[in-house]
Amino acid sequence: MTVGTEIELLDLPPGQAVLADRRTRRSWSVELTPYRLAATPITQASYAEVTGLRPSAARGDQLPVESVSWWDAVRCCNALSRLRGLTPAYRLQEHDDSVEWDTTADGYRLPTEAEWEHACRAGTTGPRYGPLDEIAWYRDNSDEHVHEVGRKQPNPWGVHDTLGNVWEWCWDFYDPEVYGTYRVLRGGGWFDEHWSCRASVRRRTHPTNRLDDIGFRVARGVVPERENG
Repeated sequence: MTVGTEIELLDLPPGQAVLADRRTRRSWSVELTPYRLAATPITQASYAEVTGLRPSAARGDQLPVESVSWWDAVRCCNALSRLRGLTPAYRLQEHDDSVEWDTTADGYRLPTEAEWEHACRAGTTGPRYGPLDEIAWYRDNSDEHVHEVGRKQPNPWGVHDTLGNVWEWCWDFYDPEVYGTYRVLRGGGWFDEHWSCRASVRRRTHPTNRLDDIGFRVARGVVPERENG
């Protein structure tokens, strides 16, 4: 559970993620080394303590932060890294909309799309890791609003809310040749139908967009135990 800036990071195993794009009908596999991922999306309390801002449309400390752009998310990652005495993962060049990811940095970052799907599936092979009503807030059970993180059952690796509640920003471009700088969103949100809340579903939007069903969670590479996040 995420409380204030005490963000629980889970150690996730290496593996292979097979991603698929329905529009182009192509699939590709990504080999993953061990990494760490937050057990829940970043809460409004955490975001406020790190950035001093409360941008969300709904209000509540343990609600996931939403109405944050991709740029907001990467800036928060860097600010959180500095707060913890870690090396920021991103070098931002906002004047030309470019970001460099220092993969050797020990700071916080967004998960890649492959890391997100690997974490969401948690070794399962179906479209979801459990019955949807038990694991996710979506249109049929959300009463059309966002809910506190960690209130639904986690997946087998202890990760909460990958499906439903809020879509989550990932590091990756969606399809630069067609959509330019649009970034990947994963997981489905509180207003989505059941078919959008599946481990394989991909969505895209411009990195400056701020919507009330989009949030994020943080990741880190594997680091020594003394640097436990």
